[in-house]
Amino acid sequence: MSLLKGTKIYSILTGTCPVCQEESMYKESNPYKLHKVFKMHERCSNCGTKYKIEPSFFYGAMYVSYGVGIAFSVAAFIIAHLILKASLLISFFAIVGTLIVFMPIIMRLSRNIWINLFMSYRKNAGKA
Repeated sequence: MSLLKGTKIYSILTGTCPVCQEESMYKESNPYKLHKVFKMHERCSNCGTKYKIEPSFFYGAMYVSYGVGIAFSVAAFIIAHLILKASLLISFFAIVGTLIVFMPIIMRLSRNIWINLFMSYRKNAGKA
């Protein structure tokens, strides 16, 4: 994963600060602790980047979440119906199950994508 350091993909997949990529944006690393899934640090302790650029900034992540959910659904359908040769009804249940099981990851991934649309990596960010 360190080969990707400095790219948006690294920040998106790891949930690290999009500017310095040194600190996690989230207070809890486990997205399956549902009561803490949206808890974020106010600022990066390394470079001082403010994560919520404006009030309600992450509402835009809902639009990204739709696309990410579609991608997970298509993957579930391809695996269930085309690879495992399940019926359409079973494939539908596989899609629903996939969305339920991966919802915390989809939510975090969407937030990571959304913030990375507005911020870019700076190699020496936060260093004195």
